[in-house]
Amino acid sequence: MTDMGEAAGRLEALVAEAPTAGLAAAFAAAGHELALVGGPVRDAFLDRSVTDLDFASSASPDEILAVVAPLADATWDVGREFGTIAARIGGADVEITTYRADQYDGVSRKPSVAFGERLEDDLVRRDFTVNAMALLLTPRRDGTEERLPQLVDVGGGLEHLLAGVLDTPQAPERSFGDDPLRMMRAARFAAQLGFSVAPRVVEAMEAQAERILGISAERVRDELSKLLRTASPVPGIRLLTETGILDRVLPEVPALRLEADEHAHHKDVFEHSLTVLQQGIDLEASRHPGAELDLVSRLAGLLHDIGKPATRRIEGRVVTFHQHDVVGARMAAKRLKALRFDNDTVKAVSRLVELHLRFYGYGDQGWSDSAVRRYVRDAGPLLERLHILTRSDVTTRNRRKAERLDFAYDDLERRIAELAEQEELDAVRPDLDGERIMAILGIAPGREVGEAYRMLLEARLEHGPLGEERAEAMLREWWAARSA
Repeated sequence: MTDMGEAAGRLEALVAEAPTAGLAAAFAAAGHELALVGGPVRDAFLDRSVTDLDFASSASPDEILAVVAPLADATWDVGREFGTIAARIGGADVEITTYRADQYDGVSRKPSVAFGERLEDDLVRRDFTVNAMALLLTPRRDGTEERLPQLVDVGGGLEHLLAGVLDTPQAPERSFGDDPLRMMRAARFAAQLGFSVAPRVVEAMEAQAERILGISAERVRDELSKLLRTASPVPGIRLLTETGILDRVLPEVPALRLEADEHAHHKDVFEHSLTVLQQGIDLEASRHPGAELDLVSRLAGLLHDIGKPATRRIEGRVVTFHQHDVVGARMAAKRLKALRFDNDTVKAVSRLVELHLRFYGYGDQGWSDSAVRRYVRDAGPLLERLHILTRSDVTTRNRRKAERLDFAYDDLERRIAELAEQEELDAVRPDLDGERIMAILGIAPGREVGEAYRMLLEARLEHGPLGEERAEAMLREWWAARSA
């Protein structure tokens, strides 16, 4: 949280910059109110970069369009029925929305829009007080004399920013009743801003957790993705778990809170998974600074052990989870499909869950070159993500064990790099393609071509590059033995 003087300076600079200054002048000349609202105001106080410019106005959508069109390079409707007009002005994208007073029907979760008359009424219907502050840029329509720009704060948002608390402008029961997705948004903002959540908000989330089931899978997916893309999503995951909301949208994760057996011992799988998630995020940032945040890696870190409850067995004084990687891969695919994730994400996350144990054993006995090749082949384009997941999966408090595993994976990555340089390992293929196989053997396309291709691929993985002559001899020998 920046000090008030610095925040005031940032807000003044924001008001003076294009396109804010030009918009304020144009709306004032047309007799309409215009206010900068929500995120930009909040982020100025938090000393965060302002990327999106959102405005609210007393003007109707048609009136907004009439004012904006002469200033804009382009305009488009992003939700005219909800009162929102978007424009690109001087290279910046802005959204301007008519003052609103949404009313939800309590069933469909879709708002019945009623355009409002006052900025204050618009702000009080917003999700959280820290997002319900505005900077009024134009004179009031009622002629009230005020120094501009003026901070308008209807719910104590500035006070809550100073205290680091997330609260709602109106009773949280009413706010979440209007739109239950705000409960997931509370978890996201708590994680993103590093804020605590007001006790009354937590209580309302617990009481209304069941209502999240009325939200479409797509909206839930998008909010969950936004949470996982924050720098530290773990506090948000905890909040959703503790309030029972995650039981409704991603029940496989709360199910990791396995009861401890009085005789057998095992690691706390829920806490372990949260640690893996955060370690993966930190490792991703250190290995690829400045890269786009990777949702696939974060989903894989969170879900990598979800097969453990279904495979839990007690063997003497030890709890085992045999095949939890395979079971977990199927569970991850099923849940992500239900949440309407795209097919590429579903396949990638499921495959990473399936492969996350493949490394273990390398540190004890080492691998042959052929085993390293298979590891790379099986990971395919997911290899770097598998590196991050496997390294993040080490959460032991035994320092010597952690150092041994880290050293072993360093060695594996070194060998992969060496083999890749020698053999272009990332594109491992047999030395003969399907056309050459058919020509050598004098056969037509069919099952035998596939069998021959797989045989040559295994030979390539086992022995490295064979060369066409040696590969052809091996193919003829295999075909003769097969025919016999």
